[in-house]
Amino acid sequence: MIGITLPDGSVKQVESGTTPMDIARSISEGLARNVISASFNNHKVEATTPLTSDGSLVLHTWNDDEGKQAFWHSTAHIMAQALEELYPGIKLTIGPAIDNGFYYDVDLGSHTISDKDLPAIENKMIEIARGKHEFKMREVSKSEALEFYKNQDNQYKVELIENLEDGSITFCDHDTFTDLCRGGHIPNTGIVKAVKLMSIAGAYWRGDENNTQLTRIYGISFPKQKDLTEYLNLLEEAKKRDHRKLGKELELFTFSNRVGQGLPLWLPKGAALRERLENFLKKAQKKAGYEMVATPHIGQKELYVTSGHYAKYGEDSFQPIKTPKADEEFLLKPMNCPHHCEIFNSKPWSYKDLPKRYAEFGTVYRYEQSGELHGLTRVRGFTQDDAHIYCTPEQLDQEFKDVIDLVLYVFGSLGFENFSTQVSIRDLSKPEKYIGDVRTWELAEKAIISAAEDKNLDYVVVEGEAAFYGPKLDFMVKDALGRSWQLGTIQVDYNLPERFDLQYKGSDNEMHRPVMIHRAPFGSMERFIAILLEHTGGNFPLWLMPEQVSILSLSEKYEKYAEKVLNLLENDEIRALVDNRNETIGKKIREAELTKVPYMLIVGEQEEKDGTVSVRKHSEGDIGTMTVSEFSDMIHAEIQKESVEFKV
Repeated sequence: MIGITLPDGSVKQVESGTTPMDIARSISEGLARNVISASFNNHKVEATTPLTSDGSLVLHTWNDDEGKQAFWHSTAHIMAQALEELYPGIKLTIGPAIDNGFYYDVDLGSHTISDKDLPAIENKMIEIARGKHEFKMREVSKSEALEFYKNQDNQYKVELIENLEDGSITFCDHDTFTDLCRGGHIPNTGIVKAVKLMSIAGAYWRGDENNTQLTRIYGISFPKQKDLTEYLNLLEEAKKRDHRKLGKELELFTFSNRVGQGLPLWLPKGAALRERLENFLKKAQKKAGYEMVATPHIGQKELYVTSGHYAKYGEDSFQPIKTPKADEEFLLKPMNCPHHCEIFNSKPWSYKDLPKRYAEFGTVYRYEQSGELHGLTRVRGFTQDDAHIYCTPEQLDQEFKDVIDLVLYVFGSLGFENFSTQVSIRDLSKPEKYIGDVRTWELAEKAIISAAEDKNLDYVVVEGEAAFYGPKLDFMVKDALGRSWQLGTIQVDYNLPERFDLQYKGSDNEMHRPVMIHRAPFGSMERFIAILLEHTGGNFPLWLMPEQVSILSLSEKYEKYAEKVLNLLENDEIRALVDNRNETIGKKIREAELTKVPYMLIVGEQEEKDGTVSVRKHSEGDIGTMTVSEFSDMIHAEIQKESVEFKV
């Protein structure tokens, strides 16, 4: 007998060889019908894998991320089989699950595939799926695996196998198809009921442009046809909300090839939007005891060698800037933290002076590959709402919790109510990825987990996602379309204070190292605004809108009255503009709707006579006639309702 510990802490005694599906069935038939994969001792296993030792078991359904990953990875196998049957002689490479679906990279040889071929491939996949073929894992020796793929003349799989250790190689079989695979599948192909192949792209083998260019086919699948229909409807809505489209329509930002790829240019309305976001956070930061600093856009190369950024990111950054002076090199600033360390180092400190909280909206530069650039979400120059807190070890817990409160205040004020958190820690198997000693890493990781628990955050621990200098707490926000984004981040760092020799005098008159907290509630202004655009569809909270009111005159006869209304609104600190164009009122209203101005005030003969305005609300229509004073009161009441003061 073996003991299987379930997530609720209960232990089931079962016979060795019992499968996760057997255990699900012993709990309830309903659960067994929904289980599609499992994890045993934190490792992916099949629902049909015999368990032969004590351990912890988690059962996964379609509603779990792990279940979706197994579902989509299994569908990648089905697509690979369909491709082999439709295009004999092709060479398969890798086919992982991704955040939304899966892909497979294929060397098509003499074949070609275009978008018009995708429906036929989908039909073949559904035909295979209906066979309800079981996914079966089996271990093979390295020599067997190499022989199998050498016989297929598949140099890609051979290369993968050559880098694997004998005894750790497994194949997955279903129907007549076999693939090199680590595991993590659904019980059988019949669970896949709906498939959509989304696009075709080029991809270099192993991401190296010196290697063969392969064909990558992206797809997604679902256990029900209605799930696919809903997903495709969501995609259509996402297209309407694409921040690149909205940014152009609302005249917020643009790009120029002359300026350079990935370097956004902010137009007047966009710059005003950024300024309001900055002022919003500056106000909260001031209440929380932060001091604003400003640092240059460049720094000597040696600064980033000291911090460790050059060793970790130097090859992928903009290359050093040489000056007329021999052996002098500068870098475009990739991070603000080394500059802030030097600010801290500019004078001596006592424990009585701490914590010191330095904040900066600092622009940094990173050389992202051109193929990875995407609107504002992936750029080469971006502004971080950065801050670094230097505190004593005893202050760390409270300071970290205070930053959590600030992040939650930002999210709540901007309508991001659905979020989870992720504690990102080291990958213990890859110590070379990180700097610093094990003891300080353990202290930092425990501090983050303790603060997350004290604040009752819904968090998961993820290995391998830490920054190279310390672990972090990442905030994963779901937008209005249910998509997950990583926004705010808080990091604990014992290493940069060591590398920069930061010190303060303690109560014992001895010198000590401060602990450093890195934090950015927005993450970056560019990415945050992109996500906010898509989340709101451009219908920002009223306090944030570039233009809150558009005053539409029925004809040029009422221009003076329109200007009078404008002046009254501006005196009440309401952002408005006058549309005096020689156009019909219908056209003016339609264009105001397109630019998502929250309110339209129509003025004509009757309004001028009565000293009133006729009010329309964006997407709702007429809401009545009122005086300018009454309208101002209504606007301020709405803004007041949206606004929540940051409580320290």
